[in-house]
Parts: sequence; structure tokens; C-alpha cells
Amino acid sequence: MSGIEVPPSRDSADALAAVVALRRLADRLEDAAVENAMRDGWTWSDVAEALGITRQAVHKKHAKRLIADGVDLPRRR
Repeated sequence: MSGIEVPPSRDSADALAAVVALRRLADRLEDAAVENAMRDGWTWSDVAEALGITRQAVHKKHAKRLIADGVDLPRRR
């Protein structure tokens, strides 16, 4: 295994619920960080590199929401 220990729990459901909560929090943090970066003038490539994913993946995940939020997105030339 990876060396990560799950704290003992009386119920595995508690541990799994904690994982779900952390994933949701991570998603919200990513959304906010990407939005801030794009408002600061970052490119899709800059954000993708920082997140360790492709430009296409970050665009697919975030573009629609950012447009709806009124963020001025960079255009390809």
C-alpha cells in the first residue's frame, strides 16, 4: 500500500464519507483557484501545467462555468 493510514473508525461508512467530503472540498478549491488564475490573466496552458493535466482537460472541466461567471477567457489566435 502507499503508506497512508486510515484512522480507525467504528464504521467504514464514516471513513468513506470523509473521502467524499474531501473530494468535494478539493473540487471547490480547484474551481476557485482556476477562476482566480484566469482572472489574473493565466492561459489554459499555464493552469494545466500547474495542475498537472492537459490544457484540453482543464478547458473541458472549467470553461463553461467560467463563462457563466463572466470571466474573460483568453482566445486562441
